[in-house]
Amino acid sequence: MNKNLFPEKPAYMKHPLIKPNAVEQRLYQLNLAGKALEGSSLVVLPTGLGKTIIALFVIASRLQRFGGKALILSPTKPLVEQHAAFFKKVMDLPEEEVLAFTGSVSPAERERLWAQGKLIVSTPQVIENDILTRRISLEDVSHITFDEAHRAVGNYAYTFIAEKYFECAKNPHVLGLTASPGSSDEKISEVCEALHVQNVAVKTEKDRDVRPYVQEKEIEWLHVNLPEEMAEIRAYLEKIFDDRLAIIRNMGFSAGSGKYVSKKDLLLLQKKLQGEIRIGGDPRIYSAMSVVAEMMKVNHAVEMVETQGIEALRKYLEKLDAEASSSGSSKAAKRLMDDHYMRKTLYRIKECDVEHPKLNLTQKIVCEQLEGNPESRVIVFTNYRDSAEMVVNALSEVSGLNPVRFIGQGSRYKDKGLSQKKQVEILDRFRDGEYNVLVATSVAEEGLDIPSTDLVLFYEPVPSEIRSIQRKGRTGRQHKGRVTVLLTKGTRDEAYYWSSKNKEKKMLSSMHGLESVLDPKTSKKSSELSDFEGFSSVSDSKTDSNPELQEIEIGNRDKNIKERQKTLVDFGAVSGENSTEALKIVIDHRETKSGVAKVLDRLGVELRFMALEIGDYVVSNRLAVERKRTDDFASSLIGGKRNLFAQLSDLSRVYEKPVLIIEGEDLFTSRQIKPNAIYGSLVSIAIDFGVSILYSRDEEETASILKILAKREQTENKHEINPHGKKSASTLAEQQEYIVSSISSIGPKAARNLLLHFGSVEAVMQADMEELKKVKLIGPKTAARIREVLESQYKG
Repeated sequence: MNKNLFPEKPAYMKHPLIKPNAVEQRLYQLNLAGKALEGSSLVVLPTGLGKTIIALFVIASRLQRFGGKALILSPTKPLVEQHAAFFKKVMDLPEEEVLAFTGSVSPAERERLWAQGKLIVSTPQVIENDILTRRISLEDVSHITFDEAHRAVGNYAYTFIAEKYFECAKNPHVLGLTASPGSSDEKISEVCEALHVQNVAVKTEKDRDVRPYVQEKEIEWLHVNLPEEMAEIRAYLEKIFDDRLAIIRNMGFSAGSGKYVSKKDLLLLQKKLQGEIRIGGDPRIYSAMSVVAEMMKVNHAVEMVETQGIEALRKYLEKLDAEASSSGSSKAAKRLMDDHYMRKTLYRIKECDVEHPKLNLTQKIVCEQLEGNPESRVIVFTNYRDSAEMVVNALSEVSGLNPVRFIGQGSRYKDKGLSQKKQVEILDRFRDGEYNVLVATSVAEEGLDIPSTDLVLFYEPVPSEIRSIQRKGRTGRQHKGRVTVLLTKGTRDEAYYWSSKNKEKKMLSSMHGLESVLDPKTSKKSSELSDFEGFSSVSDSKTDSNPELQEIEIGNRDKNIKERQKTLVDFGAVSGENSTEALKIVIDHRETKSGVAKVLDRLGVELRFMALEIGDYVVSNRLAVERKRTDDFASSLIGGKRNLFAQLSDLSRVYEKPVLIIEGEDLFTSRQIKPNAIYGSLVSIAIDFGVSILYSRDEEETASILKILAKREQTENKHEINPHGKKSASTLAEQQEYIVSSISSIGPKAARNLLLHFGSVEAVMQADMEELKKVKLIGPKTAARIREVLESQYKG
């Protein structure tokens, strides 16, 4: 009898903590789990091949051997809920011991649940806050899985959690999971160091043991030509750009090495100019900064017309025009919109009846896919929200297509974001077939449970290898998939395409090219492998002989860390070394989002979080600190909603020693404000309000200054810590000004002018367009905006 006529039944994983017949056994997953159990590891596996299953195997083994708790960290609430549901379904644990933690669970409830939980799935920000506020301890956590581990860089919550975990856990063990760790050895090394991993295990779709589970993925690149009408508009924009480039070069500054100047070149020049700003410095630098700001706006406009379309460009220029017309607009915005060639551009856009050929091609490709298979699901990725709206509108015109726009949570100019609840609702309706086309920005690339699709269409290439891999991973999971990338010839589309392609190749080469050099203590076979029935024999016979499985130990990590010069950070880190008393600082609970609290925790300061009415940090009964980032400080000077001087007035009224820390290195460039205005504000703060002003480069230096202040107050001067005081009540006039200035485009001065002219808030609200325009600083656009806000139907 031919055995091939009767396919073998799938083998299922057997383990005391995994429900019988719940999880199919795959050799490559067992191999990767076995390697991960030898020591803390980073596992790289393409999307859709079961990274969560590997985590399950490792978690079951660690809990079986060491007991305690296991923690799974995932970047978004929907993924947390998805993982929690999966682990409840397959793990043989009481349901009340598998918990999901997100910001919607109260801190007190999380503290209570933590005590009873065995497996906790959480967003990293929640765990970070609970560690800082000492609601939880990681001492008994025997394993942490970091999902989307490539995020473990910089100040992301993963890095702090891993650091605290290895400081206090009895039996620490980490598993990092990612489909795309980055294209450089340095990036991979940074992730590994942050998570304290000892080796990296890699599997690709081409590996022998993975290949049977990989569906075919057809990838095609389709080129289009930029229409002459749009090329003409691009030429006008390039004239503006070339004019500004000549101005920059005539001022003695260089941007780029050749004729073509990229966005990266402009960012580098901007950073260089910011670094050269000094008190009493060359006024040319401020002028150059303003010109560079114009160049960046024009550069983006060129990208719009080249890669997106006329409608997307029109919307972008509409935003620039609104910015230029607002009371707080920069000189760069006004100068740009008054430019002769910009006016020509705006005129040609109104005349132009040609749209980008990508739009029709997108319609054609999606239609063909759904006509051939009406049950198909399609994702169209775009870089920009306006393009997503444009594509949805175009697809909505075709019978049989039910597209929906899928964007992030943040709100933009005339564009409200989607709440996480709304995002999940849209994905459910997409999964059920109510929508068959998801037109998405980068929010759909990772961090959400996106249903597998038959076609993924890139409206434009992306230069990031991580984003490209994440997008492609949205198809070809359960069955054959297709990826189509649209490129406009002779534009930055082609540059982005080659950039991403080369980075992807480099990433695979980097991962497979590094040799395994494991610590002798961890290189022996882990006894944990025997916790799986049949796991040990599989690992011994297959894993050791499989040359395709690469392991990496990241050695000489210190070489990748730039040595810092002696700064306040170093002084602050050692200044309290010999003190036997713990320093204490009370922190406003809203400051947990900054990195300052994490650095203070590392420096050994005892932290207490409260809802402070006055100040951000209290270090004694007489000294409190208000912290402002440079951009917040500048915004406070020009925005009606952030009353910096009222905050400092309260601070100096309540505390004998009020302190303002200004954090950052771009005080004079974060907003287009004249230096003398900033100097005047600083003088007023110091002289009129009696507030001491201290400066720091970053969150680390801010924390070090706070520690030094606490040491002086508590150790040397023996002052107790005692938060006190309440905000001063706003005067009636201030409340009236606040109500009027809350309308977009109305600053504090315009609000006062309106109230002086009409006499009351009620009279301002009842004034018509012509009456409003009689008031100083109120032009036609601002008057129209006021009436629009007052008369428009509310849409919550």
